Formats: sequence, C-alpha cells, structure tokens
Amino acid sequence: MPPRRLDAGQVRAALDKQLGTLGRPPYDGPLGGVFGACVAVVAELYRHGGVPERDAARSAVRHLLETLVTAAPGRSVEVRVPPYAAVQCVEGPRHTRGTPPNVVEMDPPTWLALATGTTTWAEAVADGRISASGPRADLSPYLPITTAND
Repeated sequence: MPPRRLDAGQVRAALDKQLGTLGRPPYDGPLGGVFGACVAVVAELYRHGGVPERDAARSAVRHLLETLVTAAPGRSVEVRVPPYAAVQCVEGPRHTRGTPPNVVEMDPPTWLALATGTTTWAEAVADGRISASGPRADLSPYLPITTAND
C-alpha cells in the first residue's frame, strides 16, 4: 500500500529547514518542484556523508517510493526503507498476510543512491546494502527513478 500522499507545503517546510541548516537560502522555485529539490538536497548530503534533517529525509524517501509505486504498480513486492516508509509494488501475485515472499529492505542513503542513479542495484546488492528475498525482488528494471516534478 502506498504511503499517504505527501503535502507539497510540508515538504517545502522540511526542505527550507534543511537548507537553513546548510546555510543556504530557502527554496524559491515552483511548489511542484519542491519534491525534486528535496530529493536533490538529501541525496547530496548522503553522498557527502552528511545527516539530513529527519523531515527532509522522510519526504525524499517517501516521494521516491510513491514514484516507484506509480512506475511499478502492483502488490507482489514489499519495499521497506526504515524508519520512513514501506510500499508494495510490482505486478504479480498479491500478498495479503504475514511476511511477504518478495521483500526488499535498505537504509535511506542506499534508497536515495539507487533511486537517483548514483549507484546500481548490482553494486548495492554486492556491497550488502540491500536485503532482497524472493523471485520478484529485483528492482533494477525500475531504477533509477525519474519523476515529472524533478
């Protein structure tokens, strides 16, 4: 099930707080572009070993997961990015109870790197940054993620 839809105003507030902690001016672009701007700032912080503000990181993770669900609709794979969100996606047999047979789990920095294309699925699996089980658990056909608002 997709996470609750993100509110652009709340994402903007989180982004502005994050930009403020970095000594940068607030976001001044269109409201529709705030999602991509948030993803870019959080991904940059992770790439350089920084720790983003919790609300900004949550917004970036959830936006990219929502986009994954749109690109790969279905309920056969559960993608978990704790502590921020989990979604079900990819066509196939629907899972209804207990632990799903196809589970992918990773930390937020890994998810942002995969979704933005700074690392590949194969690299992240080889490095042990992804826990993936089940025959449908390979998300590489859907990565990196592109969105209309980026």
